[in-house]
Amino acid sequence: MAHPREQERSADRLLTVAEVAERLGTTERFPRRLIEERRIAFVRLGRKVRIPESALDAFIAEGLVQPITAATEPTRAGKRRAA
Repeated sequence: MAHPREQERSADRLLTVAEVAERLGTTERFPRRLIEERRIAFVRLGRKVRIPESALDAFIAEGLVQPITAATEPTRAGKRRAA
């Protein structure tokens, strides 16, 4: 029986640069730059490169910025509203 982590890895879909660009809404140049700068995990298959779907999901999650809510909004001490 395969280890759950191995099953997860083998089921991970490998995306082309074009597919990644489409998902990100960018040109192919952006994912190629991410690969060149080693900012995203990738798999080299001969001369071709593929990006695991999980690596793309992780890259997107790293860039996620949470919205500011009333509870987390910083207060502006010392500032008064104009009357």
